[in-house]
Parts: sequence; C-alpha cells; structure tokens
Amino acid sequence: MRPLRERIVVKARAGWMGMGRGAGSTALGLFQILPVFLCIFPSVTSPCKILKCNSEFWAATSGTHHLGAEEAPEFCTALRAYAHCTRRTARTCRGDLAYHSAVHGIDDLMVQHNCSKDGPTSQPRLRTLPPGDSQERSDSPEICHYEKSFHKHSATPNYTHCGLFGDPHLRTFTDTFQTCKVQGAWPLIDNNYLNVQVTNTPVLPGSSATATSKLTIIFKSFQECVDQKVYQAEMDELPAAFADGSKNGGDKHGANSLKITEKVSGQHIEIQAKYIGTTIVVRQVGRYLTFAVRMPEEVVNAVEDRDSQGLYLCLRGCPLNQQIDFQTFRSAQAAEGRTRRKGPSLQAPPEAFTYESATAKCREKLPVEDLYFQSCVFDLLTTGDVNFMLAAYYAFEDVKMLHSNKDKLHLYERTRDLAPGNAAPSGLPRSPPALWVALLCLSQCWLGLL
Repeated sequence: MRPLRERIVVKARAGWMGMGRGAGSTALGLFQILPVFLCIFPSVTSPCKILKCNSEFWAATSGTHHLGAEEAPEFCTALRAYAHCTRRTARTCRGDLAYHSAVHGIDDLMVQHNCSKDGPTSQPRLRTLPPGDSQERSDSPEICHYEKSFHKHSATPNYTHCGLFGDPHLRTFTDTFQTCKVQGAWPLIDNNYLNVQVTNTPVLPGSSATATSKLTIIFKSFQECVDQKVYQAEMDELPAAFADGSKNGGDKHGANSLKITEKVSGQHIEIQAKYIGTTIVVRQVGRYLTFAVRMPEEVVNAVEDRDSQGLYLCLRGCPLNQQIDFQTFRSAQAAEGRTRRKGPSLQAPPEAFTYESATAKCREKLPVEDLYFQSCVFDLLTTGDVNFMLAAYYAFEDVKMLHSNKDKLHLYERTRDLAPGNAAPSGLPRSPPALWVALLCLSQCWLGLL
C-alpha cells in the first residue's frame, strides 16, 4: 500500500483531472482535498501562501457553474491570476505538496480550456446571471455599466476618491492628505484598467513649490466596451476630446460607456468611464491643472502585484522624501510675520501675501479651516498667485461631488502619533495575529474532516 502522503497527492491529482469537466467541478476537485492538506502538512500555514491562492481562485470561479461556454475568457483570467499567485509564493513553497499539485493542476486546466498564458489576470466583478435567465450578457449593455452589473440584492460597490491640486496637495484613496514636491513625471494611478501620469513643474524659478503642468490618462481596451483611449492636457490646453479626436470609447458595442463632456470651455472637463464605474474631473485653474477621480475600491485595487508594485501616488501617497510639512511652515509664517518667499515670476510679479492677508483671502472661498483652507494659505504664501486659492476651492467642490462619504469631506490636521502617510487608526492591527491564522486553519481542518 502506498504511504499516506503519496495517496493524498494522488487524490489531489485526481481532483484536478476532474476539473476539465466544468468550473463547478473545479471547486469540488480542489477544495475537497484542501482541509486534508491543512492538517497533514502544517507547513502550508507557514510562509507558503498557497492556501491564499487557492481561496482567491475559488472566490473568482465559485459562480461560474451557472455560466455557459462564452464565459471561458473569465475562467482563463481567473486561471492566469491563480498562476501568477503561485509564482509569487514559489520561493517559500518548495517541497510543499499542495503547492506542486496546484501548479500542475493549473497547467492541466490551461490546456483543457485552451487558455493563453498571456492576458489579463483580473477584471471588475461582473454580474453572474441566475439559472434560466434568457438574457445574453454578450449582447447586453450591462457588461459595460459597472453599477448595473451587480445583482439588485448585492451590496453596492464601495467608492473612493483621489485628488491632486495646487502646490501640489494630494488626497489619496485612503483619505490621507499630503503636500508634496514630486517635480517631474509621476504615476498618479496605475491599475489594470487605467493609467494616469502627472508632470509637475516649478512655480517660481529656484523654488521647491511645484504645480501640475501636464496630465496624461490612458484608458486600456476593455472587452467589447471600449478601445484604448489616451487623453492629454497641458497648461493652456484642456481639450474636450481624446488624443485621436474622438469623444467616446471608439467603435465597440459599449463605446458610449466612456465619454468626455466639456463643462466649461478650456477650464473644466469630465470623463465618465461607466464600464469601470469611474468619474474623472480635470480643471485648468490659472495656468495649472487639477485632477479628481471617483473610483470603486475593486478597480482601485486591480493591480498585478500590489505588494511589490512601485509608486502609485493615489494609492500609496508621496514618498517620505518628497513630502512637505506645510503645517510647520504655516506656523513659522504666523509666528514671525514673514511674507512669501521672494523670487521672479513666470508672468507679472505676484502679489505679496502675509499670513494674515493669505488667511483672509482663503476664507472668502473656504470658510471652514480644514486642510483645504490650510493648503490655500500655504500656496498663497509660497507662490503669491491667487489662482491657487481657486484651485483649493474647486478641489473641495470636486470632493463634495465625488466622495461617497459626506461625513469625510473635510479633513483636519492629524495628531502627531501617526506617521506621515499613515491612514490606518493606531488601534487596528495591520495584519491578523498569528493566533487568528492558527485558529482559522484549525477550523478548516475540523470542517474538512467532518
């Protein structure tokens, strides 16, 4: 008789081979054996993260047994994501039988479902049609409308906001507020569906004060909804069309799920990307640009590898060496009564502001002394350009329109016990304690053996 470990591997492989008969058997073949692996091979609960990969694949495919052959692309997408997850954990899973069984099973399923190894690895969650629904998703506009893709009984998606304005001030998707230098080109958003890059240039020669002078937005091609589209704006040029002259997503069936609307000529445009539930507002205030976006959390987090991904300012915030403590600067200005930094202007000499005159000016448009008000004061002191007061005002107007939580519109200075860029309350753990993980694994073992 074969040893126990070998018999378990054989059983796991048999489960994998059964997956070719459909996505429903995928879940059955893989997850009937997982509790046994958990109990027999405790190393799986150590640095090897194969169970996390397994559970993510299960979540992505658990509803596909209701879908027809036309859903093969979605199953292949889930398989590619599964394969990507196993590659990330390969170093810590050497010698782990559950890991090797999963790797071989993925290869088998790739062949059986004729899946390419190249292609997307995630996508926004689309509605799963219930059994007997005669509506064909491939012919339905709902696939190109993010909100309509949810069941009427499902929880509505969670939306979040990011904005960049002024000298420049950043409000991240986690409602962290930072003032940054970030001179030159920087990625603002970089996920599977959208890239946004900003270029910031000095406001005054020799000054660390910068503002956004160029903005590039790339909407990636998405299923039958939209072709890839590029939008570019620069100082004194805020077009109301994509770079190819079009105003929608191209020639595909759902092209109108992406379109540009000009609100104020040369000053304010809005881009609706309904297929990913996203609204973008771009303004030109004075000579510089502002950016604001409303985006579902699911789309925000749709990145290939969040843990090892590079800079993505709206998600991660500015690097520490690029952040400016403008509260300290403001306090010094108020205490010493100094005027703005001197320096030649790019146009006419700017007005000189004292701390008192700057606060009075900002109060005209921003009566609540929150961080938008304080950023306005900072910008008037550092640049002398009254248009930065308008940039702060419009940035807050965009927050009122785009932010889903009306109780979080205003932001105030955080206490000093939080490090810069830390949006998490100090009382909450960043990761589950080891005891939680152990209890979870034990519960899975127990349920698997019942």
